[in-house]
Amino acid sequence: MQDKELAKSILQKVGGEENISNLTHCATRIRMNLKDDSKADLESISKLQGVLKAQNQSGQTQIVIGARVKSVHDELSNMVNVPSSNDQESKKSKLGFKGSVNAVIETIAGVFSPILPVLVACGLTKAATSIMVNFNWLENESNIVIFLNMIGDLVFYFLPFFLAVSAAKKFKTNEYIALALAGAYMYPTIMDGAKAISETGIKSLDLFTLPVLFVNYKSSVIPIILSVWVMSYIHRKVDKIMPHFLKIFFTSMVVILVMVPLQLIVLGPLGTYIGEGLAEFIQWFYETGGVFSAILLGATRSLLTMLGMHYALAPLQIQEIAQTGSSYILVSALTANMAQAGAALGVFFAIKNKSAKSLAASTSFPAFLGITEPAMYGVNLKYKRPFFIALGASAVSSAFLYFFNAKSTAYAPPGLFTLPIFEADSFVYIIIGVIISATLACVGTYFFGIAKKDNIVENIEKKEETTITEKATIPSSKVSIPVESPIKGEIIPLNEVPDAAFAEEAMGKGIAIQPTEGKVFAPFDGTVETVFRTKHVIALKSNDGVELLIHIGVDTVKLQGQHFNVLVHEGQKVTAGELIAEFDIEAIRKAGFPTITPVIITNTMEFLDVLPTRNSGTVSQGEHILSIIL
Repeated sequence: MQDKELAKSILQKVGGEENISNLTHCATRIRMNLKDDSKADLESISKLQGVLKAQNQSGQTQIVIGARVKSVHDELSNMVNVPSSNDQESKKSKLGFKGSVNAVIETIAGVFSPILPVLVACGLTKAATSIMVNFNWLENESNIVIFLNMIGDLVFYFLPFFLAVSAAKKFKTNEYIALALAGAYMYPTIMDGAKAISETGIKSLDLFTLPVLFVNYKSSVIPIILSVWVMSYIHRKVDKIMPHFLKIFFTSMVVILVMVPLQLIVLGPLGTYIGEGLAEFIQWFYETGGVFSAILLGATRSLLTMLGMHYALAPLQIQEIAQTGSSYILVSALTANMAQAGAALGVFFAIKNKSAKSLAASTSFPAFLGITEPAMYGVNLKYKRPFFIALGASAVSSAFLYFFNAKSTAYAPPGLFTLPIFEADSFVYIIIGVIISATLACVGTYFFGIAKKDNIVENIEKKEETTITEKATIPSSKVSIPVESPIKGEIIPLNEVPDAAFAEEAMGKGIAIQPTEGKVFAPFDGTVETVFRTKHVIALKSNDGVELLIHIGVDTVKLQGQHFNVLVHEGQKVTAGELIAEFDIEAIRKAGFPTITPVIITNTMEFLDVLPTRNSGTVSQGEHILSIIL
């Protein structure tokens, strides 16, 4: 599905333009505030081709897309005119909504999401510079390194300016006044005064007997966000009472004259104390909890990412680095990312279905680079077990790294390319920790991550979005294990089934039958392995170890069990010729679904070959239709 088409479908399924009050995006997901969340059909959005997951978290509708997110967001932005702040914006996007924790998290995410690309760019530049210095490719004091360090520090040194713009957009207020407030924090009088405290002993200057503290606001987070939030209310109040003919002259001036003293005397120091308190709390948390704190952070980091709450940690991590020079929290993000990547790689090795293998491989690579949501939503959460195995692997690795004092010295998405921002007693421990996290998750997923039924019914609900691929007719051969026809009807070559998952033998080799009678019989002596919840799929296993899938009709999953009657249950023993299911052929066809029924050997790879006895003609129930060559 093209970006424009996908954006159009999303817009329709969230209730249209009139239901959107705020729209933004982060590295992998579109984030929007809706006036009425009940109008959004999240289940339908999740099923769109190109969407990994749609959910409502922290009072916000989040649509996880992956690498295409910016282009889809841009197409969506072109289709809507998001209301201004004085329109009916959802109040839950405001920081002051009854002190709601969800609102705070959503607000922080909304402020940091727009500046994420430049944070990543500068963080990667710092990492690349560190690599070149560590490998002695460049001298640490060379002009090139000085220049690269300057680039790497741009966003972090002047972070209040970047946050001022994104916060102003978030709080729907004047961006240029917000920049002026950031300029007040970074003004030489304040910054130079802060640097000279140790020499002069002067900690503030007096303004009407009130102290304006000299504080180094470089890399600070909370002061500017707090100031812009307060300014958004003051600006609206002043603009409301100011006569129209004076607004252009005096509104901005009054706001600045009120805000700059307020922020330098009250808000800035308050935000600084909060930031310092958070950094000290993190250190206390690690010192008190020790390895158990590391385990807890490692085990829960991916859960925060899944809930969209990981951006709420960004200011904590940046504040921690600004305050102490390093961050412990980011280590857990590294182990979590490597574990999710390793789990997706384990799915690649364990799953039988070709399309699932391709998805697991393609999502594990960006996960190793720090973008884990495609792997989490597209693969690991889909099979459930890999996701939780990854949580355990991350916890183990995080505990290991704790013992060697691992921490990060800069902020960037943790991945293989940004490993140089991490340090420990020896860098080799960082490498070992990454290997532990990825390997444990990969091996654990390979052996325990994929349930047997997932390998059997994979791609059953796949929509018919691809065309039939022509395949050569399989010649008949000597019988080793015979399989009887479970249905009376007309034999159809598998490559003529209007579903690529079957036609391309992605699920295994077999045959298809156009039924003339709505009855299904056991094709051999064996056990019922799976009865799909919508009753249109039955999986059986013969006493000889042949695993067979009977899929009644194409895309009949949409009937939700209507017109089907299954007469057996999972785990039940059956004998060849026993009636196991019934279905209403005419009702299914009237509903618009083909009744052609694939009969697939899902463990084809365990045998030398699977050959149909013939590729056309009528067949009666009980006739020999497949030969399993040992």
